[in-house]
Amino acid sequence: MASTVSTEPSKDTPAPTRPGYGQLLRTRGAWTFLLPGFAARQPFAMLTLSIVLLVQHTTGSYGVAGAAAAVTGVSMAVFAPWSGRLTDRYGQRAVLVPGVLLHTASGLTLTALALGDAPLWALFAAAVPTGASVPQVGPMVRARWGVKLQGSPLMSTAAAFESVTDELTFVLGPLLATALCTGVDPAAGLVTEAALTLVGGLLFAASRRTQPAVAPAGHARVAHASALGIPGVRVLIVTFLGIGSVFGGMQVSLAAFTESIGEPGLNGVLYGTFAAGNMISGVVCGAIAWRTAPRTRLLVGYGALALAASGLWTAHSVPLLAGLGLLVGMCIAPALITGYTLVEGLVPAGARTEAFTWLTGAVALGQAAAVTVAGQLEDRFWGGAGFLVPMGGTVLAFLVLLALRSRLVTHAGGTTVARGVGHRVPVAVD
Repeated sequence: MASTVSTEPSKDTPAPTRPGYGQLLRTRGAWTFLLPGFAARQPFAMLTLSIVLLVQHTTGSYGVAGAAAAVTGVSMAVFAPWSGRLTDRYGQRAVLVPGVLLHTASGLTLTALALGDAPLWALFAAAVPTGASVPQVGPMVRARWGVKLQGSPLMSTAAAFESVTDELTFVLGPLLATALCTGVDPAAGLVTEAALTLVGGLLFAASRRTQPAVAPAGHARVAHASALGIPGVRVLIVTFLGIGSVFGGMQVSLAAFTESIGEPGLNGVLYGTFAAGNMISGVVCGAIAWRTAPRTRLLVGYGALALAASGLWTAHSVPLLAGLGLLVGMCIAPALITGYTLVEGLVPAGARTEAFTWLTGAVALGQAAAVTVAGQLEDRFWGGAGFLVPMGGTVLAFLVLLALRSRLVTHAGGTTVARGVGHRVPVAVD
């Protein structure tokens, strides 16, 4: 049976300084997939909120808007792992091009139906392919870094950079969607999301030199069987479901709160404060060469996230909500980055694309459930009741994480991760 030997230096050897972001970004050919890849990643962050704001505008109900967005999120979560499997088997371009075209057409159809006051079942019918076809560009970019930097010490820097990029996507996407839907037109968010997907996705697919080679069918089947079969991956999926509940609950509840006080434009300001905390902590966390074990960091960071999210529903003023939102945002990034770090240590290289898509799908599913429940709470109870969703989601996920934390430790002789975002390339030994 193949085992994995760490190339990490011993504990007695001082860890070398990780190369910086600047050196990474000077890698030849990197920008040919980074720029279009960043544009093509925006659908994941823009889609849910764009649907909520558009459908709420046309129907007047956050419950209906949340339900439509939830269908999209569930479809995204269900089909994301299949996208990862197909990518490993047939290649990125073969999966990405038809997916991008389908997503663009479906998103524009959903927009037209919402503006035409179509019945809810029609919105649901359009939401399914819209969510199912969201391009899984993040895992694809990570795979391309692996091709460019195989065996290089820059691999760990690339892993940190990708985690920060994910954070920036979560930050900029909702802000852009809010600005477009409230400042331009309620449909502008979805239309822009479709355009970014089309242009960014096709340009990303056109960069063939950095695309990983297609894995042999036999190897692909082994990788696909192992990703979800790893107990630690299943624990991380639950953890990321809780993170998704924060994004979904915050998006709906902040929009409802600012509308209730007659200042809908403040939605962008409040979400921007939450996003600023997320972005700042993401950049800082990604730049630190951690010595604390990732599992410990995840437990501490996630506990802080659950505690901060538990205070949101008590905020009844803009300054207090902004302060709590900033704190929650600062707790999100370390949890996400550490979760991706653990994937690198727990999952064999050939199965990581699928593992990453399980985690992104978990965030989408948690977000979908959150917008549904938060929308119903805002419609049926007091203003701000939707903030109970981030509290419930993170507390439940933290309890699961605490109970099953032993599954996040690799077996003896397997890989370990001693430095936070410093992902190591394991060496297989037969």
